[in-house]
Amino acid sequence: MKVTVIGGGSSYTPELINGFLERVDSFPVTELWLMDVLPERLEIVGGFAQRMVEAKGSPFTVHLTTDQREAVRGASYVTTQLRVGWMQARREDEYLGLRHGLIGQETTGVGGMAKALRTIPVILSIAKDMEELAPGALLVNFTNPAGIVTEALARHAPNVPSVGVCNVPYNMKMIMLKALAEQGLEVDPEHAELNTLGLNHLTWHRGFTVDGEEMWPRLIESYVAQLKEAEHPEWEPELIESLQMVPNYYLKYFYNTAYKLAEQDKWPPSRAEDVMKIEAGLLAEYGEPDRTEPPEGLMNRGGAYYSTVATQLLNAHYNDLQEMHVVNTRHGGAVAGWPSDWVLEMPCIVGKDGIKPIPTQPLPPVVFGLLSQVKMYELLTVQAAVTGDRNAAFQALLANPIGPSADKVEAVLDDMLAVNKPYLPQFWG
Repeated sequence: MKVTVIGGGSSYTPELINGFLERVDSFPVTELWLMDVLPERLEIVGGFAQRMVEAKGSPFTVHLTTDQREAVRGASYVTTQLRVGWMQARREDEYLGLRHGLIGQETTGVGGMAKALRTIPVILSIAKDMEELAPGALLVNFTNPAGIVTEALARHAPNVPSVGVCNVPYNMKMIMLKALAEQGLEVDPEHAELNTLGLNHLTWHRGFTVDGEEMWPRLIESYVAQLKEAEHPEWEPELIESLQMVPNYYLKYFYNTAYKLAEQDKWPPSRAEDVMKIEAGLLAEYGEPDRTEPPEGLMNRGGAYYSTVATQLLNAHYNDLQEMHVVNTRHGGAVAGWPSDWVLEMPCIVGKDGIKPIPTQPLPPVVFGLLSQVKMYELLTVQAAVTGDRNAAFQALLANPIGPSADKVEAVLDDMLAVNKPYLPQFWG
């Protein structure tokens, strides 16, 4: 069985390697192909990956390539974890927002849109190669903004099975398990399920069951009590009491915009600049010829539980486990009253027959208004990315709840397109 990782030179790759090594008995990969467009980075990360696998008895082979088509050919699974423009482009996304008094972030607001415009055509090119060279293979996308990318795949690569995956829901699951443990209830993660719904990085958590028993009322009660006692609470207790849901932490950019803008005013360093320093150290450690285990500093990179989320999903699909996973996919009517062609982040059953959304209740009006507005921004961004339609890009910025005001849209769009010109041939020819 061949598994391909597009963006194999990522600093996350060693964690993913460990995930495959831990599951090799149930998920019998024979060839792992790491593809990247930066040969020097692929040599460092890929060489380290090869040493990791050799140290565990070489249960599978690790192949390194800069050829996308060769990497995809004959694969059973293709995962994407790429960053078009690399970390420097992320820094530009952040400072684009700062220059215009807007949120500068890699997945939301104007920065998230810039990243989507760069990324969607590349992901669709991978899907096109898969349709020709690996028909029936599952494309598992981790590349941000994962929800918009998955929306583009659903609309413009319908013949390629695909799913978008994020580590945030699993992180929340582990936070809830820790909260129960503090109350004296130790629970195996496999026995717990998170009820969440929304868009990637725009979800609301609203239930948590252990072996089918609902734990949400006790979790909400204890969470509100902690917020009231905290000197600097994560959320206003009144917000959680009113919603009876816990917002995904990315919702701070929408609910507490002024606070997040004030944080930006303290830059540098931005998050991208922090990560650049972390990655430089990681790559130096990856290049150590005797190293066969990931360094402890990898956890500072972010993306906790990335390998767990990735390999559990592939394992569930391959072994037809019919497990519940929170993923991004077209809901197909599972949420009554919402357009059935929307890609949502929601609980789904994963098995050999694909990704099946679990029918669920829609979100209440208090949050649906924001969700539907962001979905319109997503759809317009997909249209702009695929066609290079400047007016669609203009309207996407106008529709974004944390985008510029109408009189500033043109200036922001000009800046966005100019800064990203090398990566936006659909706009520049």
